[in-house]
Amino acid sequence: MSDTSQNPGDEAGAGKVGAGQAGAGKVGGGHVVAGQAAGPRRFSVLRSWKTAPYLVGSGTAMMGDNIEHVITYWVLWQKFESPALVGFQLISHWLPFLLLSVYAGSLAERFDCRRLIQIGQIMFMVVSLCWGILFLTDSLQLWQACVLLVIHGLAGCLWGPAEQMMLHDFVDRKELPSAVRLNATFRSLGILFGPVVGSALLLGVGATWGIFINIIFYLPLTIFLIRTPFTGHLRSGGVRTARTTLIQSLRVLIDVRHNRAIVGMLLLAALASTTIGAVLQTAMPVFGDILNPVGGDSDFTYGVLLFAMGAGGVLGGFGLEATGWIKAVPAAAAMAAAAMGVSSLLFALTSHLWVAVIMLVIAGVSKITAESTEMAIIQLEAPPEIRGRVIGSYATFGPGMQTFSGVTVGVLGTIATIPGAVIIGGTVLAIGAVAIGTYAVSGRRNPHAPIATVSIDSGWSGIGWQSRS
Repeated sequence: MSDTSQNPGDEAGAGKVGAGQAGAGKVGGGHVVAGQAAGPRRFSVLRSWKTAPYLVGSGTAMMGDNIEHVITYWVLWQKFESPALVGFQLISHWLPFLLLSVYAGSLAERFDCRRLIQIGQIMFMVVSLCWGILFLTDSLQLWQACVLLVIHGLAGCLWGPAEQMMLHDFVDRKELPSAVRLNATFRSLGILFGPVVGSALLLGVGATWGIFINIIFYLPLTIFLIRTPFTGHLRSGGVRTARTTLIQSLRVLIDVRHNRAIVGMLLLAALASTTIGAVLQTAMPVFGDILNPVGGDSDFTYGVLLFAMGAGGVLGGFGLEATGWIKAVPAAAAMAAAAMGVSSLLFALTSHLWVAVIMLVIAGVSKITAESTEMAIIQLEAPPEIRGRVIGSYATFGPGMQTFSGVTVGVLGTIATIPGAVIIGGTVLAIGAVAIGTYAVSGRRNPHAPIATVSIDSGWSGIGWQSRS
């Protein structure tokens, strides 16, 4: 495995914003045109021993997150049989993202991102340890379950912005979309296989020992961050010293209001989360019954449907990285979001299992394409001094807005049935994504953007690396 990452302390090769890119051709006035530089290497992050363990560790940590859901949700239902607790599980997981992600981003700007991620991982491990002790002593009470669920949600919220900030140290700007895409792919691997491993632990060793074993999945990332020199701030010149309150952190939306690319990506994330978001996964048991062949096992059909969408995300991530077809432009993100809406719509309309599986695979590919492209644009366009808060804003509009997806499926499902809710959501997402994409690529660029930076072209075709003037 070769080492493609640069010396994190070498600002000439780090591509500081406003200072140009190493290896790019210079033109008059010191401006840089990155189009003259060699294109990014495929799977460059995975070729380096300094960065590949980070992706693997993120994937295993995400697997641990999902293993915990499988085991604890099963135990909680067996013990309490409370529909209200089921609703609280979803709210406690996503509400911290909605309320605190921007502030978590401001923390990522002020502190060593390695330590913030480690704190999040330790919180995950402590929660799993507490679950195990309560299961072992058979002393679990409802209020204890609620507290642990909230702490778990807070850990995920703290982890998110710092995790993305670390990617800036691993690669330069031209390779950042690749790093974001591969990071999303490994997280998708964790989401895909987490339920499989969780079910195997549940059946093999039981809930108590299964949740104790789950602690191991958070260790690789935690240990890697002890030895890595990257902090999330080496390329940007250091941490921000000014303190930011929770209220002040929300001003970031005012700071980026002129940047249509950023605003468009935030709107796309919010639209996808509220229309489809977690709706498909929540509604999948219903489709398992509807699409179950005569004489078939509805539980098996349900599993096939869940695996299809997860597999689409993984295959899509690796496929996009291998081909390099999709560039980090708003048009690509909008079209991918629209494709997710259309494929979800067709999935809800079909009565054939094989067609449904194909549509879910396409939905999975579209989902990871949209989300990784949106995040790449957010990171490339965000001013360095507020990058953490802009990333946190994306977490607010994306994962945070999934807090309301339960309301979407509940209200629409009551009025128009669950398949009808998916049809309506898919249609709104497809139409809305095109409208938001048109908004994002139109109009003038941000007049406050720094000079001589490598910028993405916000047009509808390809990617154009160019200097601003």
